[in-house]
Amino acid sequence: MEIKRYLTKEMAELWKEEKRYEYWLLVEKTVAKVQAEMGIIPQEAALEIEKASFSLSEMKELEKETGHDVIAFLMAIEKNLKDEKAKSALHYGLTSYDVVDTAWALQLRDGLEIVISSLKRLKEVVKNLAIRYKEKVMMGRTHGIFAEPITFGLKLLSFYCEMDRNILRLERAKEEISYGKISGAVGTYSTLSPVVEEEVLKRLNLKVEPVSTQIIPRDRYAYLISVCALCASSFERIATEIRNLQRSEIDEVNEPFLERQKGSSAMPHKRNPILCERITSLARYIRSLVIAALENITLWHERDLTNSANERLIFPQVISLLHYQIEKLIFIFSNLKVNEEKMTENILKAKDLYYSSVLLILLMKKGLKRSFAYDLVQRLSFLAIKDNRNFLEVVKEDEEVKKYLNEEEVDNYLNLKYLLRNVSEIFKRVLKEGK
Repeated sequence: MEIKRYLTKEMAELWKEEKRYEYWLLVEKTVAKVQAEMGIIPQEAALEIEKASFSLSEMKELEKETGHDVIAFLMAIEKNLKDEKAKSALHYGLTSYDVVDTAWALQLRDGLEIVISSLKRLKEVVKNLAIRYKEKVMMGRTHGIFAEPITFGLKLLSFYCEMDRNILRLERAKEEISYGKISGAVGTYSTLSPVVEEEVLKRLNLKVEPVSTQIIPRDRYAYLISVCALCASSFERIATEIRNLQRSEIDEVNEPFLERQKGSSAMPHKRNPILCERITSLARYIRSLVIAALENITLWHERDLTNSANERLIFPQVISLLHYQIEKLIFIFSNLKVNEEKMTENILKAKDLYYSSVLLILLMKKGLKRSFAYDLVQRLSFLAIKDNRNFLEVVKEDEEVKKYLNEEEVDNYLNLKYLLRNVSEIFKRVLKEGK
């Protein structure tokens, strides 16, 4: 599968095929140990199970015969158990999804911890960049059109805040799926006491699902996948901003381009933002998987298998691709090319038109009706654009403006320092500086 192309080293290890069954085996061993301590199975049987192993290839062959992966897994373990009591004690009182869903919780939790750790590193990289470019003025744009100046640091600070929110969301999602079950065939504990479940899950650092059927309710997993899709969309937002700022006519920011990298097979001059485009592409795919996760919530009665096949694909793919996006963003921001000269050049292209809103407020403070002041400022703005002149020059020459504002007032308020006077306050609020 092409998923291998987008697997980080950590995720390749976490989601290799045998790893899933190692989580299953951990659950089986923990159940056996607790049962032995409670006198449910012989102590020697639990000790034998604790040493148990299985052959993946053997399990696969057995699955071809049985058509049931959990039974094949248990048969593969039995072949390596010497003690007959241990063979009888293995999987005692359990149903398949006591093992499968509890193992899913462990594997997904481990995957989320990797993702969250990487996201925290990304947040720090962006934070440092935001501080570095805190005062670097650049053009702000709305609807793709010059609006008012901002600073590049402020733009980065918004990314920082968004990542902070995503960390909190993922932490909540980790809590949401950190539930297991050892409650039997339909969740009634017909073969084991709830006390066994409580102790097993305590040792696995999981919580008890208050009311389970044969499975953990799938709304938990739908929440996880939805949160991951939200995070992926957030990363797409950031990647799209970099792509836009890299456009030839803007050229203020460029993603890294390696020494021997090629941009186009036909046009050697190209330096395309392929990493950011890849992040965007993967976000679209991750969002598409939310539908299946939501549909998995509705199962027949105490369970059916309509969720099972797609979950084997969805869970590893979503967690892995999210981690890949984060690692690529770490690389991008750690090697980001910031064209400060171009930012200054684009500010100059605006010819001071971005002072229109401050001028509007100044005129209103002088008592002008808003609609009159708006029409006046708009007329001057359009005149500056038509004549390709600097807006401040046009303003200072206008007789109507002179009735209300002198040149000193215009100079005091229509300047970049005034427009951006509160940027430091925003940084203090976010980074808790000086508090």
